Amino acid sequence: MSVRVRRVYESPEPEDGVRVLVDRLWPRGLSKDAAKVDEWPKAMTPSTELRRWYHAGEGSYEEFARRYEAELDAPEAAELLDHVRELASKGTVTLLTAAKSPEESHAAVLVQLLG
Repeated sequence: MSVRVRRVYESPEPEDGVRVLVDRLWPRGLSKDAAKVDEWPKAMTPSTELRRWYHAGEGSYEEFARRYEAELDAPEAAELLDHVRELASKGTVTLLTAAKSPEESHAAVLVQLLG
């Protein structure tokens, strides 16, 4: 199983495999053609409330990760997570995010859960 994370603003590479946008909002200033996104499972992304709470600096990354994992237990999110896990079992999946620090974002939580 191969899951990797890249910033959506980086140029697509052949090694990306299936490119999955894991942000709830479309990345600012990026056209859909340039992004080359294969899937965009919005129900698997952090809720607007959780995203705003974390970006406001009100809590730690660890608390954000815990809350996000709880959100991923919802039926639709869990189904999408299983779908991405299945894609990864067949080849490389690249999780795309606009986060400036992907290693402390929801994408890192997804990598742990998918691995």
